[in-house]
Amino acid sequence: MLQALEAEEVRYVVIGGTAAAIGGANHVTFDLDITPARDLENLDRVAAALIQLNGRVYGMPDEAATSFRLDGKTLAGGSTWKFITDHGELDIALDPDGTQGFDDLRRGAYKTSVHGIDILVASLDDVIRSKEAADRPRDRAALPDLRRTLELKRQQERGE
Repeated sequence: MLQALEAEEVRYVVIGGTAAAIGGANHVTFDLDITPARDLENLDRVAAALIQLNGRVYGMPDEAATSFRLDGKTLAGGSTWKFITDHGELDIALDPDGTQGFDDLRRGAYKTSVHGIDILVASLDDVIRSKEAADRPRDRAALPDLRRTLELKRQQERGE
């Protein structure tokens, strides 16, 4: 999925469980969550990557799926999208809970390399902020580990 996003030059921040796992938390996730930049050109690139991945909207009735148009304008019309691709689940949150979207998350994000692809990953602070705001049972369950991981990182940065 990252290769398709890279090939289309999509601007995005990895968020959610994947960001938590990359940040060192004991979090297991089986999907990729991203927040792309909201401009129409970028969302068209997201759509192109999804087409490469044979992306299908999750949970859409068959009769609606036949008329669904995968493009930037359609993506801009929603806030959260879940796609099933040939390579797994890709969740797109334009405005993750507790955030102002891509520009907000990009400020605290850090760059890392995964399989030779440079990606922006949301900071643990921002992952925690979003999970607190979402306040779903699974988010509340993850928060103690995320807070512990963040505190350990801060202690290491201070040389403790």
